[in-house]
Amino acid sequence: MAWKCWLKIALLCFVSLVSVVLGTTDSGDYAVLDEFRRGLSNPELLRWPTNSKDPCGPPQWPHIFCSGSRVTQIQVQDLGLSGPLPHDFNKLAMLSNIGLQRNKFTGNLPSFNGLSNLQYAYLGGNQFDTIPTDFFVGLSSLQVLTLENNPLNQSTGWTLPPDLAHSAQLMNLSLSHCNLVGPLPEFLGSMKSLTVLKLSYNNLIGGIPVSYSGLPLQILWLNNQEGPGLTGSIEIITNMTLLNDVWLHENQFSGLIPDSISALSLLTRLWLNNNRLVGPVPESLINMSQLQSLRLDDNMLVGTVPKLSISNFTYAGNSFCQNTPGVPCSAEVTALLDFLKDVNYPTRLSDSWFGNDPCTSSWLGISCSNNNVSVINLPNYQLNGTISESLGALDSLVYVLLGGNNLAGPIPDNMSSLKSLKMLNLSFNNISPPVPRFPTSVKVLLDGNKLLQNPPSPGSPPGVGLPGVSPPSTDSPTPPNQPSSSGNGTKSSRKLNILVIVVPTVVGASVVFVAILLLFFCWKSKTNVFVAPNSTTTQPSKATNQDNPHKLVAKNVVNSSTSTSGFQSIASSGTGSTHAIDSGNLTIPVQVLRSATGNFALDNVLGRGGFGVVYKGELHDGTMIAVKRMESSVLSNKALDEFHSEIAVLSKVRHRNLVSILGYSAEDNERLLVYAYMQQGALSKHLFQWKQLELEPLSWKKRLNIALDVARGLEYLHNLAHQSFIHRDLKSSNILLGDDYRAKISDFGLVKLAPDGKQSVVTRLAGTFGYLAPEYAVTGKITTKVDVFSFGVVLMELLTGMMALDEERPEESHYLASWFCHMKTDKEKLRSIIDPSIAITDETFEGVPVIADLAAHCAAREPHQRPEMGHAVNVLASLVEKWMPINDDQEEYLGIDFHQPLLQMVKGWQAADGTTDVCSASLNDSKGSIPARPAGFAESFKSSDGR
Repeated sequence: MAWKCWLKIALLCFVSLVSVVLGTTDSGDYAVLDEFRRGLSNPELLRWPTNSKDPCGPPQWPHIFCSGSRVTQIQVQDLGLSGPLPHDFNKLAMLSNIGLQRNKFTGNLPSFNGLSNLQYAYLGGNQFDTIPTDFFVGLSSLQVLTLENNPLNQSTGWTLPPDLAHSAQLMNLSLSHCNLVGPLPEFLGSMKSLTVLKLSYNNLIGGIPVSYSGLPLQILWLNNQEGPGLTGSIEIITNMTLLNDVWLHENQFSGLIPDSISALSLLTRLWLNNNRLVGPVPESLINMSQLQSLRLDDNMLVGTVPKLSISNFTYAGNSFCQNTPGVPCSAEVTALLDFLKDVNYPTRLSDSWFGNDPCTSSWLGISCSNNNVSVINLPNYQLNGTISESLGALDSLVYVLLGGNNLAGPIPDNMSSLKSLKMLNLSFNNISPPVPRFPTSVKVLLDGNKLLQNPPSPGSPPGVGLPGVSPPSTDSPTPPNQPSSSGNGTKSSRKLNILVIVVPTVVGASVVFVAILLLFFCWKSKTNVFVAPNSTTTQPSKATNQDNPHKLVAKNVVNSSTSTSGFQSIASSGTGSTHAIDSGNLTIPVQVLRSATGNFALDNVLGRGGFGVVYKGELHDGTMIAVKRMESSVLSNKALDEFHSEIAVLSKVRHRNLVSILGYSAEDNERLLVYAYMQQGALSKHLFQWKQLELEPLSWKKRLNIALDVARGLEYLHNLAHQSFIHRDLKSSNILLGDDYRAKISDFGLVKLAPDGKQSVVTRLAGTFGYLAPEYAVTGKITTKVDVFSFGVVLMELLTGMMALDEERPEESHYLASWFCHMKTDKEKLRSIIDPSIAITDETFEGVPVIADLAAHCAAREPHQRPEMGHAVNVLASLVEKWMPINDDQEEYLGIDFHQPLLQMVKGWQAADGTTDVCSASLNDSKGSIPARPAGFAESFKSSDGR
């Protein structure tokens, strides 16, 4: 029996030996490899035998490694293979190492779900275009993953799923240039084996997560993110003490280079160029002897250029005071930089304060006298921090104007010893006691500092020396207009405050009383205005409508040469008021507009705004109209003023690049404005919503034409109309496009007459943030230059396809105007921010810097630096084909478009109502709604308009 047992053992051993020798491959593994081979367009490069179904051999197939009957490695890197991978690649369950890098593999990347033995996956340098959502599931043994240089999910991008967090042994994660989007994943901070993290050339945003603190990273590459890029502080990297190689360049990192950078004792390469870093280069970085390569170019670093012994050190494009390493700044510059430090290096100042002479380098907010700094003029600049003692070293200071900021702490004692100081304005900050004793010759304004228990006097402004106000003269400095109160709480100031309140109140009441008497007299005596039919008159108007006692009936209106608003408002007894509008006879019965719009049907809504809703309508003869309907909930005095202002202005000015008003209705509680219909709607939807609305993106040529149209419309308002008007609310949503994509400016409810013989006029703040000129936003003073600023922002929107204000963008690019001016300084940066929907060729790009420069010129901070609109017209006209003139000179030069069918309808309504027909007369009557052209007007308009 014993010999039988030995025989069985011998047979089993023989079978096993034969199995090993023959190397019978798992059938499932072979099927995957065979599908892999058949999917390639050039399988011959593998040199796999076609007559063998046994990859594990012997002999083993080239590039295949096995353990027993299972495939454990595939190494086909750099073979030039092209084609897809089999979708069931994860059936190679024992796969531990795969090298597919630097081939031409295409199509979907197969899922690696369940490859629990996989340790090394090299997949970079191919053309995989999608990655499955479950790709990272179950990769519990993964140590290296490289996917760089693959166009994964190119149209939408992709994010790292949390499944990767279960790969606790991961050491190397290289995902550069593969369309990652969104913020850096927080979960990577829990992967304590990670030593290499390469995420360059993606679309990542936000800051470096705090969870990354303490990671054992040796290589960190986050450079060259597309779009806004990564933001925030870089201080977190100082906690990654094993770092050897750091690439953070071409992002939007901000703040200081941390002094704790010295903790990175193994660091040999640090590239921080092309960010928004501020402050000086810390000594701790300068003293890092192991550092071999340092790039700091194109930030906003200040102070002295560090003197380093390493050969690979670049620093151009910063705000250093000197060009030579190691040369210190002047004493005056050092003092101002200390001030800058204590207010936390705001980027606007860090970007402007460069060079070693504030008096010749045009430092923002700094003015000089006799080549010494005499004025610090930075009110309402959102400065945070404290007041530096270094200001006490600037003996030449005459005015320190820092009102309306967020400065905290006490006033340095040494400032009271400044010999030339005449005024210190720290009103509306958070200054704390004690307050030094200043000489009586120094005016100290401290209103609005709660900790000083000194409430502001009524009517006091939040600061002086506001942006847009010229600084004091350099010869004998004098302060801007100051509040009458010194802020010291004296009896005289309290008396003055009482007078400021009481006197205007009494005078105002008197004026109102006299005005009521005069208006009552006018209402009794005048018959050439709109009359409420239920008013008692000696000669009732024939136009009285007994069926509608509240209807406004038009009669002839005498044009008042003294009117500055374009209309009069006359109070009457009864339920409402009637308005005399100097606009000719453009009233339209509300019933006609109800019929045209399908009773204001939702299907006809074109848009909504602060005024109300705009509807599309069609008259009986097929004429298309747009009807703007004021909602009853917004019938305030302000809204009614805008309603009447729009009628008054548009009935006085006519131009092909201004919307044409066709009529209005004011019956009962309805307030309706009727315009010519603009088929393509607002410019804003073609710039920001074209994908959602499935519109064709605007071409470069169309954008140039639109810019020129808007410039011509503004030029007409400012200089070529019979009076000079300021629009005050120019923006892309108020620019309408016709069927031919030619542009017209709309929404004239906020228009003001330009000041006549005055530098500027103060008015109630109105408009849209993002388009508001700085001096208008701060002081309320307007000139035509506020429209020029808004036009510059619209040009930026046309170039970039980005909204003027978008709080979803990174903080530094919230406001398009300031960010654009920073980005346009470099040609490559400028090219990178052009709207991707524009097909920009090298030939087309020649015009882009011209438009960019014009946009920045128009949006200059100081009004006097902005051009007139005639200059913008000339610049744009040179880039656009000349318009062909038409035969009708008057309609060409004035842009008149009266839509004759509608006028005929108006005449019919007037005949039915018994009203007077003044439309035809007003066209040629200098007293009517369209003024007669002055002599030489057509010629001057033609020369400036390029037609």
